[in-house]
Amino acid sequence: MLKDFYSLNILEKQDTENYLCTLTLNPQHPIFEGHFPNNPITPGVCMMQIIKNLTEEITGYKLFLAKTTNVKFMALINPITHPVLQLTLAIQYKDANIQVKNTTSFDETVALKLTNLYKILS
Repeated sequence: MLKDFYSLNILEKQDTENYLCTLTLNPQHPIFEGHFPNNPITPGVCMMQIIKNLTEEITGYKLFLAKTTNVKFMALINPITHPVLQLTLAIQYKDANIQVKNTTSFDETVALKLTNLYKILS
């Protein structure tokens, strides 16, 4: 869905549940032409898709977003001024579901915090 939107630089397992990811946004991606011209801001839905993509890569499962809670967009992510993002993912298996607690930041700024519950499809 986000072809060429970002590149994954680092995906590190910290311990049994925690992962650290670093990625670089592509400020030339066409999404930023419409969101917003001359003032690009990373859409929240794109950040949620990135978190899902990373969780699928880590777990090896195809996932369906079943529930999102505690979503806090705390800072705008401008891909020109802050293209490098750090994401922490705390992944827990709950029955046939996977819960992910995420914090996304750039530099010392926390931009996003959320908890997602994914249904395992395959």
